Amino acid sequence: MLKHLRKFSSFSNGFFITTPIYYANAAPHLGHLYSSLIADSINRFENLTSFHRDNIFSTGTDEHGMKVLQSAERNNVSIENYCKSISSQYKNLFKESEIEYTNFIRTTDDQHKIAVASLWNKLKAQNAIYKDKYSGYYCLQDETFLSESQLNTDPITGKKTSIESGHPVEWSEEENYMFKLTDYQEDVIYWAKHENRVVPQKFNKILLDMLYNESLPDLSISRPSSRMTWGIPVPNDSTQNIYVWLDALTNYLTVAGYPNEMKIWPPNVQVIGKDILKFHGIYWPAFLIAANLEPPEQLLVHSHWTVDGQKMSKSKGNVIDPMERSKIYSFEGLRYFLLREGVNHSDGNYSDEKIIKILNAELANTLGNLFSRACAKSLNPEQKIPKIDPDQLNELIRNDSCKILFEKMTELPDMSRKFYSEYSFHLVVDSVMSTLHAANAFFESAKPWEFKNSKQQSDVAKLDTIISITLECLKICGIVMQPIVPNYSSKLLDRLNVSKELRFWKDTKLNLPKTNRPLVNLDSNILFQKIIIAEEKEKKEKVRVNKKRVN
Repeated sequence: MLKHLRKFSSFSNGFFITTPIYYANAAPHLGHLYSSLIADSINRFENLTSFHRDNIFSTGTDEHGMKVLQSAERNNVSIENYCKSISSQYKNLFKESEIEYTNFIRTTDDQHKIAVASLWNKLKAQNAIYKDKYSGYYCLQDETFLSESQLNTDPITGKKTSIESGHPVEWSEEENYMFKLTDYQEDVIYWAKHENRVVPQKFNKILLDMLYNESLPDLSISRPSSRMTWGIPVPNDSTQNIYVWLDALTNYLTVAGYPNEMKIWPPNVQVIGKDILKFHGIYWPAFLIAANLEPPEQLLVHSHWTVDGQKMSKSKGNVIDPMERSKIYSFEGLRYFLLREGVNHSDGNYSDEKIIKILNAELANTLGNLFSRACAKSLNPEQKIPKIDPDQLNELIRNDSCKILFEKMTELPDMSRKFYSEYSFHLVVDSVMSTLHAANAFFESAKPWEFKNSKQQSDVAKLDTIISITLECLKICGIVMQPIVPNYSSKLLDRLNVSKELRFWKDTKLNLPKTNRPLVNLDSNILFQKIIIAEEKEKKEKVRVNKKRVN
């Protein structure tokens, strides 16, 4: 029988999406960028398809806990300056990557400390907290206590490690405040069973297995301040600091305005990595239910990234710094690769060879070359988006390549909308690339260059119609791709003279121009500069020098 869970009214018809807040013990890496790109793309898509009076897209840094303090000490800086530096690195990465958050929260913010204390007092008032002696295995790296069933024991040394993370644990006995997690297990199960509560389905099963297979023990939610010196004090008890996960999870309430009236609640989508499913899928809803607050509508769980088939780790020296890689591939190139290659249910694999091949083949060639050719002054000397000639359109549409392109352009908006709503960004890109392949095939088949010097009116009309169809395809693809590559899409749509008011999802409907419109002059028709690695540059330079000698 459910003791606590009920349906609470939402505070707004707005849209609220979150990333996890990132632990401030090191600089951001590729995985952090990936989480944020997923949330940013969902938020951008939502803004293209819906109008919300209120909108929250939150991210930030988790700055308490012993790991953060130890990192500051290793770097010989004050904890305050260390956290400020790491937080600034995240802000800079997000700015360069076009991640348009509305709220960046730091757990050292005064308003957050107020929210944490208020939630603690609410849980205490609900009789969900008690003080008791606690003993168990504690993992410093994961900042959590673990049960025997969550541990591996080395048969030779007898040392115990976390099954999930592989990190070592130590036995700890201390007096802590405890949260009555056991009392809320059935309520959390009831919440988690809801269709599409946790997606992909694979992770919903993992969560339900955790909830069904064993009784949840009560949870330690504080540690002695003598042992965990860097944290938020327990209200009215300075001998204890609040458990870092209760502190961190409260960030979502803080950005909504808690403990004052909240602008939007609950979050519509919370994007998390698979390693923190337990915290967001068990502890977080339990805290909220105990505080008479509605749990999130959905958890979107994504997998991790390997590097050349190996787990990314500091010890292997293969942690990918997105700021460094952006100098080679650009931030927009990184956005494209991560959202194009990543799938939520399985780990993605990063390799420099793969990213170069994909960016060159798809952004530089399939999209970029078509854009350059259709906008080139050699084919389009008047630099216009030509009107369609009905007679020439009827003639062209008889060809298979044109028929296929029109089918692709017509199907693309609904198909890609479905894929966006399922968070399948790779399938959005597949659909766009399929449409662009059809456009390239049409362009080659129609051979517009054969008509560029003709003075016959029918040839001029045919050339205009071929270019117009091609530019319409590029426009539709540009609008669809805005959540994935906003900067390149914006450049493309700017060139095609598409006003900001006509870049929403409703504007993806096929709409061939009936009048001529001018293209907008830009510095270059190159959307994405082909990436040439040093060896290729050297070969090309040798070829160029040899040709010069021959001539």
